[in-house]
Amino acid sequence: MEKVTQRWLAAFMVPMMLLMTLGIQGTAVAEENESSLDIRVNGAILIDANSGKVLYEENSDKPLGIASMTKMMTEYLMFEAIEDGTITWDQEYKVTEYTYNVSQDRRLSNVPLRRDGSYTIRELYEAVAIYSANAATIAIAETIAGSEEKFVHLMNEKAEELGLIDYKFVNSTGLNNSDLQGMHPSEFGEKDENVMPARSVAKLAYHLLKEYPEVLDTTKIAKKTFREGTDDAIDMVNWNFMLPGLVYEYDGIDGLKTGTTEFAGHCFTGTAVRDGRRVIAIVMNAVDEKGVGSYEARFDATRKLFDYGFKEFSETELLKAGHQFKKQKTLDVIKGKEKQVAIATNKPISMLIRNDEDQDYTTELVLDEKLVKNGQIQAPIKKGTVVGHVKLVKNDGSDYGFIDGKTVGTEVVTTEEVKKAGRFSLTMGAIGHFFSSAWNSSTGFVKGLFN
Repeated sequence: MEKVTQRWLAAFMVPMMLLMTLGIQGTAVAEENESSLDIRVNGAILIDANSGKVLYEENSDKPLGIASMTKMMTEYLMFEAIEDGTITWDQEYKVTEYTYNVSQDRRLSNVPLRRDGSYTIRELYEAVAIYSANAATIAIAETIAGSEEKFVHLMNEKAEELGLIDYKFVNSTGLNNSDLQGMHPSEFGEKDENVMPARSVAKLAYHLLKEYPEVLDTTKIAKKTFREGTDDAIDMVNWNFMLPGLVYEYDGIDGLKTGTTEFAGHCFTGTAVRDGRRVIAIVMNAVDEKGVGSYEARFDATRKLFDYGFKEFSETELLKAGHQFKKQKTLDVIKGKEKQVAIATNKPISMLIRNDEDQDYTTELVLDEKLVKNGQIQAPIKKGTVVGHVKLVKNDGSDYGFIDGKTVGTEVVTTEEVKKAGRFSLTMGAIGHFFSSAWNSSTGFVKGLFN
């Protein structure tokens, strides 16, 4: 009877345990899916454009093809050259054999250039920013550096300067070198292509918008005619189909750069702003539910990232300007007319924080060890001298960090001026210090005799 009972229990319990196991596994899978944005990409990242705080990422450190998102680096170097006076907006570019031949290839995104034509940098730039025109991109590169090959060196140097990682620039456009009709920069292979991880693409976009926000004045243009009123006129429709009036329009979007090659797949660096909050989203090799890459797939993935950023995060002030840390309101001053100097944050700390998580963050003071040693700073000290910065820490450690590797951009500064003490005061101070030290030494010696 006991054996029969045991068999009956086993027959009953085994299915029950299987059901429980499946239930637990089902719950785990559901929780995993709930935390994912369900975007089908090889790499993605979403950041706060103001602070550089990373809001979301998937496989963001793997180097992947970037296609025409490359042109953000070309634009960055162009704005820098204009700022430096190396080139001007009205400067005329005379078409070379290289740019003429590439411009006639209508399989590629291009505005056709006349063999004997000349074009202003502004015309070429608009063709690049709106229509992703490849020959126009090479033309800008040649204008700045003399040749695309030399320009690629500038691209790689700037990438290092900006702190990008795992990047490789082999041309100015993002095309595969095989599309450049044998005229690609000679030091690279004939089938080479530009690569970077999503995190580096985001950092490039972050710096482009921070330093040259005027790029958005052009990237937000949905349609424009190149050389309107001439025989060369061609209608340019922005490849960013999320712009107002285009097929996948999204409220608040105004940039930044699409990219598509067979190697890279369908990529997009998008930026949008709502209620004063701007985010930057990068998707790389986006595909649909059947695993097929498409324009729709990359814009659907971007939409999900944007929606997540705007719905789940709010601009939150974590510290006010003039905040003083309780444990370090002042620094001791060496050789100053005052013994101490007050320090405080120079700006408020405000950034996108996930809703209801503002209490999960703490702020810490990080002093500049080169300037402040053992809590002391030497006079003279100007008001507003930067003595450190604020470190933001999420208590549970589940934070993605910041795109620049920093914590918060807010600096800690001196709130008043401290002049250097006069020679007499310094001498008297030194004498006082000498006798104080001597007294302490002698007191210690006497105490030692009677211990």
